[in-house]
Parts: sequence; C-alpha cells; structure tokens
Amino acid sequence: MTARRRLLRLASLAAALVAWQLLTSLDVNLWLRFEQFPTVGEVASTLADRATTGSYWQDLGFSLRRIVTGFALASVLGVATGTAIARSRLAADLLGPVLEVLRPIPAIALVPVAILLFPSNEQGIVFITCAAAFFPVLVSTRHAVSALAPVWEEAVLTMGGGRGRVLFSVVLPGALPGIFGGLSVGIGVSWICVISAEMISGEYGVGYRTWQDYTVVDYPGVFVGMATIGALGWLTSTAVERTGRRLTRWLPARGGAG
Repeated sequence: MTARRRLLRLASLAAALVAWQLLTSLDVNLWLRFEQFPTVGEVASTLADRATTGSYWQDLGFSLRRIVTGFALASVLGVATGTAIARSRLAADLLGPVLEVLRPIPAIALVPVAILLFPSNEQGIVFITCAAAFFPVLVSTRHAVSALAPVWEEAVLTMGGGRGRVLFSVVLPGALPGIFGGLSVGIGVSWICVISAEMISGEYGVGYRTWQDYTVVDYPGVFVGMATIGALGWLTSTAVERTGRRLTRWLPARGGAG
C-alpha cells in the first residue's frame, strides 16, 4: 500500500471521529438523536481507564480464544466437507441434504441447542462460533473445487499420481482463492455470533461485558465494547486476508488490494 493510500485511509477515519465528536458534543437532535451518545473524548477516557484493569484484558482473551478455536474447527471441517461433497457423489448424497436443511438456520438461533447439548457455556459458545463460520467455508470450498478444470487432474493421473497427489497438488491449491473467500466471510460472521452468544449466555468476554454496561446504562462502556469488537474483528479478518494473499501469490496482482 502506498503512503498516499495510507494517508487517505487515516483521513477517512479521522473525519468519522470528528463528525462523531461534533454530533455528540453539540447534542444534535434532528431525525437521529445524538444527545445521549457519549463523545469521542468520553469513550477514549473510559477505554484508557479499562485498559489498566485486568478484567478488560481477561474479557478480550476469552473472546479471542473462543473465536480462534471455533474458527479453526470450522475451517478444517468446512474445507474437508466441502471438498468431499464436491468430489464424491456418495458424500453429496449423504451429507448434502442434511447440510442444506441446516444451512439457513442462523447460528445464533442454536443457543438453546448449545445450552442443552454442552455441559458448559464455554463449549456452547465455541460450538456457535464454529457453526457460524462452517457454512460460508463449506459453500465456498464446494464451489471452488467443483469449478476446477479437470485437465490438471488428468495430467497428474497420466503421470502416475494417485488420488492423494491429485488432492494436495491440484485440488486444494487450485481451490485456495475460493476457500479464502469463504474464510474471510466466515471470520466476520463468527464475530457476530460469538459476541451475540456472549451477550445471551456468556460469563466473560467482550460481548458479555458490553451487555452488562448496557444494563447499567454505562453508555461510554458500551461504546468501548463496540470499539474493541471492531478492532478485534478488523485484526482477525486482516490476518485471514493476508494469509490468503501469501498462499496465493501466484495469482495476478489486484489493484484494489491493501
């Protein structure tokens, strides 16, 4: 990314913060009501205070652990299942109908199921996080594998390669761009669901703390939670996208990447 683009992005963020500060400090109340919103200064002060406490970092650690565990499980299961369905008629017939029935169900709607199924809230939240990311990864993998041209597979088989060689030398590398597209979507959906699950049934975590702040009408604390969620989501999605770019360096460069 060029210095000009970095400057432009920083200016965009600064402009949004200035607009927020003006709207809240002037108590603007037109169609939208900003008089009860905390100012940027109030949120920053609350964030600085909380960053010095152990509970803030404990909540952050719980949320990160849940998202990493659930997303890692979803990545492995989604890629494996999507590949199997795309390459095996038997897998498609056995797994396809069940998964298509389950796929429209929002992951957050599985909270009652998780409460009944798992002995602890921690395991239930990880399950919901995994379910949220699983289907985007599954669908993207299935389409990416199905779209591969058969000529490369035929070339490997002609040279004596077996199914394992085809899978790891042709299928998975060729499907990587599509797989990482699903992973990028999956990490965002996972954050939505892990925060929602923490609000509903969590004991620790950024979502749990944000909801507690709302119940005691601590609006600066609520906005601290929102800012923390946004920062964590941006960091993890950026990590996924950069990993994808590193593993697919053979693709033509994209002018809009950065």
